Amino acid sequence: MSPRVILVGPPGAGKTTVANKLANRLGVDVRDTDADVEAAHGMSIADMFVDHGEAYFRDVESTAVRAGLTEHDGVLALGGGSVLHEDTRAALRGERVVFLDVGLSVATRRVGLNTARPLLLGNVRSQMKALMEERRAIYLDVAAYVVATDDLTPGGVADEIVRWLEREGEQA
Repeated sequence: MSPRVILVGPPGAGKTTVANKLANRLGVDVRDTDADVEAAHGMSIADMFVDHGEAYFRDVESTAVRAGLTEHDGVLALGGGSVLHEDTRAALRGERVVFLDVGLSVATRRVGLNTARPLLLGNVRSQMKALMEERRAIYLDVAAYVVATDDLTPGGVADEIVRWLEREGEQA
């Protein structure tokens, strides 16, 4: 078993929203590894960062990603930083990974200034810029396809992914 599509990208790319639209269009279920982590550990990701640190969270997140890759055959949305873990990157090789690429100004607007995202505390725009610069090459490395999301609605992004799947010979 393997997901039809796996979505990656930075905070504000629209992974969860697009995953729901895409799953609806494909007639499959959606799974979000951030929600899996929170449900399994009974705490928010922000609390997990505070209580246990980022390294612990990344290990837990990697376990959730591997479970999603082997247990789920619909649309799988990954947390923005999940690709930082080498085990996750290795597990994504050969999968239908779509990088939802978003510009800094759009991502910052979508995330907002009042955020519970632990890596964006302080100056959200400068933190987001650094985070996006650090991760961009990694997202590109794991991606089989890239969708620029800035000028598209979530439905438009889902449509673009469906067209890609059809070109790849997938039944959409």
